Formats: sequence, C-alpha cells, structure tokens
Amino acid sequence: MVPDSPNSPDVPIANAPDRGRMLPRNRGWLDTITSIPALIIGSVLMVLIAAGPMQHVDYLLARRWLYHLEPDLLWFAQNVLDRVAGQAVCLPILIVVAVVLARRRRSWRPIQVAVLAELAFLIGVGTLKLIFARPVTYSRDPNFFDGGYLDMGAKGISFPSGHASEAVLIYGAVVYLITHYSSASPRLLRLLRWGVVVISVNSVVVSFLLGWHWASDLLGGLMIGGLYLRIITQWDERMRAQGDRGVPRGLIPSAGGSEPRPLVSAMAFVYTALMLVTLIIALRFVNPTQLVARVRTEDE
Repeated sequence: MVPDSPNSPDVPIANAPDRGRMLPRNRGWLDTITSIPALIIGSVLMVLIAAGPMQHVDYLLARRWLYHLEPDLLWFAQNVLDRVAGQAVCLPILIVVAVVLARRRRSWRPIQVAVLAELAFLIGVGTLKLIFARPVTYSRDPNFFDGGYLDMGAKGISFPSGHASEAVLIYGAVVYLITHYSSASPRLLRLLRWGVVVISVNSVVVSFLLGWHWASDLLGGLMIGGLYLRIITQWDERMRAQGDRGVPRGLIPSAGGSEPRPLVSAMAFVYTALMLVTLIIALRFVNPTQLVARVRTEDE
C-alpha cells in the first residue's frame, strides 16, 4: 500500500467498473433531500420537535410492545436483530471492507473513509448524546437535559439513538466503499443499498418494539447518521476528483458543474456544530418542554 499520488492506479480501476460515478450527475429529488443543507435543516428540526411538540407522542408510544405482543421473540430480537447495528457487528465489517479495498487499490482512502465514519459515530453522535442528556424510556421522562451520563450512565444519553445512527452511517460507509473502490456489479450494489435500508428499518423497529428508545430518538439517529455519512462521502468524492489526474476535466464529478470545492464539507460540518450549539443554548434558557402537557402516572 502506498500513499495516493498521480501515479496511483485509481484511474484505470475507476474507469471500468465504476461507470456511473465518472459521469456527470443528474441531481434529482433524492439527491436534494439527502444533500448536506437538507440534512442539516432536518436534523435541527428533529431536535426541536423532539425537545417540544413530540414529547407527548413519545410518552404515549413508549411501551415495551414486544413483551405484550410476542414475548417468545424477545431473546431473538435482543440478541440477534438488535445487535446487527451494534459496534460488535458493524465495525468489524467496516474494517475488513476498508482494509481489503485499500490493499487492492493500493490507496489509503478506503481506510480514511472508515476511520472518519467511526470517529463521526464515536465523537459526533456520542457528543450529542452527552450534551442532550435525555433519559431512556424506563424513566418515563422524555425531557432533554434531565438525564446525563454521570448521573444515569448509559440510561441517561438516549438521544439520538446510537444503533439507528450506526445503521445509516457505518453500513452506509461500507456500501459507499464497495461502490467506489471495487468492481462490484450494479445489481450487487443495488442489493447492498437496499440492505442498508433494511438494516436501518430493522434497527428502528426492534428498538421501538423493545421499548429501549423514544420514537424521536430513532428518527433523530437516522437523520444525524445520514448527515455525517453525507459529509464524509462528499469529502471523499472531492478528494478523489482532485486526484484523478488522468481523467478528462469534463468527467470529474463536481457540484453543479463547477470546480470541486474541498472546503464545502468542512464548512458544512462547522455550520452544523454552530447550529447545534446555538440550539442547545436556546433550549437551556427557553426550555420549550415546559409548554408541553405530558401524561404522567400518579406515582411519578
């Protein structure tokens, strides 16, 4: 393995199997709703909704549904289905895919993408969980800042859902690497993309039926995981475009037909951080949760 350079075999490999990615993009509605600005807006709105209007709904939906519907499935749901999106499963898959593709391509880029994806989960998602400090459903308290890791441990950092974030972020990174750094067939790539959808839905449904997360935790996890994935993949696309020296200029992917701007992803990340910090400060002082009528039992 050698560092990326103009003499790296990225271009010959990319031209054959990666037919779609070297052509100019036709941006459609899916690209629009999964763009960085759209995901930033969606994530901020999800935090606002989870901190206020949706708390009543969260409280009503927070039940251990599977215990009542089909208790015989509890072991399978907890020890098999739920663990698919856990670190013990998805992280080794990401590492193996990244290392194999890095050796085949003689490039550090797959490993860089994998490291960024894992850091985005550990630092990005983890920091948000610590900051918002939302108790789990067992506490029957959906308020932000009422939990905390120091006071309640893992039961005090419910938002956003880590498993939902991992399902999109980690498995999405795996499929991205296979799509852009291997010669996988289009049919296989379609199956892998649908696989990410299935894993994400599985993570949300299982956590909800087990009563381990508020509904807004799961939606927020999907949104924030998608945002981090989009930032990482867009950064990698621009870095690869700059490194493809042998490719005609017209075939290098760029945003809206213009030259790649390597700072766009970094700016989007900073903008997201600033928006979240502003939102956290506002929630600290305004506390919109006081405006929401919540259903509580007498012994609470």
